[in-house]
Amino acid sequence: MLVNGVCLTAVGVDGSKFEADLSTETLKRSALGALAVGDAVNLELALRIQDRLGGHLVQGHVDAVAEVRSVSPDGEGLELRLEPPAAMLRYIVEKGSVTLDGVSLTVTEVDERGFGVSLIPETLERTNLTDVQPGRRVNLEVDVLAKYVEKMVSPK
Repeated sequence: MLVNGVCLTAVGVDGSKFEADLSTETLKRSALGALAVGDAVNLELALRIQDRLGGHLVQGHVDAVAEVRSVSPDGEGLELRLEPPAAMLRYIVEKGSVTLDGVSLTVTEVDERGFGVSLIPETLERTNLTDVQPGRRVNLEVDVLAKYVEKMVSPK
């Protein structure tokens, strides 16, 4: 189960509720520790190998937390500007993919401090990003293919 983009194992299920254990690593790299009872989260079941892949590869392995710096209207949607840890920017490219709180998005622009994404009405209707405000911290997963390419071309 992906919870705000973090892959968790359900260790207990009771009707419409489930429990999961969070490791120190999960709490260190994600914003899950800041959630309060009643906060909206994005939930998604893991992709089965026989399912159709309709977007980029999302593993649920959050790399870091990014901070929302600005939110601007964009027609019926929103344009977000985010600031990730500096070390993550090398994996983010214009028209590439990122995952924010488990939502797969296309990067609209990148500079030396951060990047932008657009949220269309469908995304706003179906995710917890509908009420995003500056200062909110979101889970960031960069494209895993970029990390593999970097490892393959880097000197040993």
